Amino acid sequence: MTAASLELAAEGGRTLHSAIDADSPLSIQGMTVSYGEKPAVFSVDAAFPRESMAAIIGPNGAGKSTLLKAVLGIIPTLSGKVSVFGEPVEKARRRIAYVPQRASVDWDFPTRVIDVVMMGLYRELGLLHFETRRHRDMACDCLERVGMANFAHRQIGQLSGGQQQRVFLARALAQDADLYLLDEPFAGVDATTEKAIIHVLKGLKEENRTVVCVHHDLATVTEYFDRVLLINVRKVADGPVDTTFTAENLQTTYGGRLATAQIDQLQLSLA
Repeated sequence: MTAASLELAAEGGRTLHSAIDADSPLSIQGMTVSYGEKPAVFSVDAAFPRESMAAIIGPNGAGKSTLLKAVLGIIPTLSGKVSVFGEPVEKARRRIAYVPQRASVDWDFPTRVIDVVMMGLYRELGLLHFETRRHRDMACDCLERVGMANFAHRQIGQLSGGQQQRVFLARALAQDADLYLLDEPFAGVDATTEKAIIHVLKGLKEENRTVVCVHHDLATVTEYFDRVLLINVRKVADGPVDTTFTAENLQTTYGGRLATAQIDQLQLSLA
């Protein structure tokens, strides 16, 4: 199937797509992304409600990170519409904070932790990057929230993987956004860092923010999240965790990649 035929197929099914939800912090309609002739994401619809903690889950290569990058316009799409609080992404970027995968960042770049967090204040600082004591205090407060205040003047490349992830979360906090999009924030971090990150994310929800995470650990879905989107190139299901994170949907999403024993164990955790 060529890219052109993929686009026609996605456009041809548009009448089957759900409408953009103008009240949703993030609403996706008919999203299709292709790398060459193979679709990475095909005709995906999803909407995430306000003040929710949502996980995007699926096997490796299912299109989870691709979907998030397509939503942000980081990669091109063949078809699809995205709405953020009823506006196109381009008009709502001030309301979005994004934490990329740690592996995608050049950690050898010579900069201090405090300067990385200050990058989250770029809208306030403007083109001239005029910093004030208030800006520094705001950045330090964000570092305090993620338990990294004592590392403010450390070079970012000198930190452990978990510490680096906390710093990038602090940068996102500095943006004071309404919608937080995180690409595998718990990947490769230690247990202490994972607890610190989820504590901050749940705090954002309590502050009436919306959090959407690409997530890989099925064992923590019910503990961490209240919404879930299951995809494997196409959407399998989305909705509240208690009605959507089921053995049937997991088997459809993962197929033979998820052992029966794993599903049984997950079912026990849901009981």
